[in-house]
This record gives sequence, structure tokens and C-alpha cells, in this order.
Amino acid sequence: MSINVIYKTSATATGGRDGSAKSDDGSVDVKLVVPKEMGGPGGDGANPEKLFACGYSACFLGAMKAVSGKAGISVPADATVTAHIGFGPREAGGYGITADLEISLPGVDQADGEKLVHAAHEVCPYSNATRGNVDVGLTVV
Repeated sequence: MSINVIYKTSATATGGRDGSAKSDDGSVDVKLVVPKEMGGPGGDGANPEKLFACGYSACFLGAMKAVSGKAGISVPADATVTAHIGFGPREAGGYGITADLEISLPGVDQADGEKLVHAAHEVCPYSNATRGNVDVGLTVV
């Protein structure tokens, strides 16, 4: 598979899940904390799952906007995407994640909303990256 890269960025983590992570330009600079559910202290701080949820939800909303013209369905200004990311052991060993996207499209007909969401799921880079590797649920609310 070939990709014509039009944008590239980087971030560096130090200390793993109980350290910090920072983007190359400093616009993202987060303290990382292991959640209590994973044996850590919990408290203030991010973790890879929270960061993934932020990225996927923002990217998916952008994908809906990108396909809206072709689909003939406008994305309302107050549309939201909430990504619920789960973490746990896999039957095959190691750990995995799940993703459930909850999409709110106020004023958009349910059938049109589902059409838009499925079109966005085909072009969203996060959806393409997870396809076949992560269980992704899509719900239009």
C-alpha cells in the first residue's frame, strides 16, 4: 500500500504510561498517568487510550465533513463524535482496544445520519488504520 504523505508530525514519550508525552512543536504536552483500573494511581493525567479517543473522535468528525458534499448531507455545526475506547487482554494474548463511536447529528434524519457515518467510516484515516484490527462500533444518536 502506498500513501502520498502530505503532512507529518511526531511526538516523544518518556517514562511510558506513567511519564509524559510531547509533540515536536510543543502544542501537545501531557502528563501520563496509569488508570486505577490498570493498577496505577489514577488521578490527573492522560493515557494512550484518552489520546486515541481524542484523535479518533476529531478525525471522524472531519471525515464526515469531508464526505458531506458528495453524500448531499450537511454536517450541523453542533455535531459531535464521542469515542469510547476500551482496553483489555486479548484471548490470543497481549492487550487490545475497542472503539465505539457515538455520533450526534442534531436535526439530521436518522437514515441520512447513518449514510453519512458509513461514508465517513470508509475514508477516515483512523477507521482505515483500525479496520480488521479493532472492533469499531458506530452509533448515530
